[in-house]
Amino acid sequence: MMESPDRIPLPREFFDRPVLEVATDLLGRVLVRSTDEGSIELRLTEVEAYAGAVDPGSHAFRGRTARNAVMFGPPGHAYVYFTYGMWHCLNLVCGPEGEASGVLLRAGEILHGAELTRKRRLSARHDRELAKGPARLATALDVDRSLNGADVCAGPGAPLSIQAGTPITDDQLRSGPRTGVGGDGASHPWRFWIDGDPSVSPYRAHAPRRRTSRRT
Repeated sequence: MMESPDRIPLPREFFDRPVLEVATDLLGRVLVRSTDEGSIELRLTEVEAYAGAVDPGSHAFRGRTARNAVMFGPPGHAYVYFTYGMWHCLNLVCGPEGEASGVLLRAGEILHGAELTRKRRLSARHDRELAKGPARLATALDVDRSLNGADVCAGPGAPLSIQAGTPITDDQLRSGPRTGVGGDGASHPWRFWIDGDPSVSPYRAHAPRRRTSRRT
């Protein structure tokens, strides 16, 4: 039996393109998370692009480190980082090897396996909030640093993969500044989302963290 077109896994060539092309083309695609408990399918509705050495907002702007090394590897791999000592975020590496660009997966709609995500997202009032924001998405899908470097093009049985889904049309695409990015990267309109989708997260401008003074 032939595989349904929307179920066909995206090949590595999909990710081996400029980051802005990949970011916009990921909207409407389906992220599949395979676990021992079952699989979860999520339709991507919001992403952000990060362009490595030319992008002050990117983790790779100042070069390679132990934390961001996966970003410099082959395209089609997961880059998972831990932030604020609390949350994980999931990115997909794209572009030519060595250029360290990636797409942050910010939000999505759970299509299958919602029962697996609800027990990890007990504070979600509605299913549309299960993966509404990058930390919530990673939590809902049980993504942590153990998946850093996972090959999303590895084929059947891989913990993470991307299926063709249904790409959006040009009139559905919206863009704006990235959430929480300050400095020289604040104005880049590299956040992309599906217009009117209820799973898209609210925009928040960068807010500098205040340092508390020490008392002696």
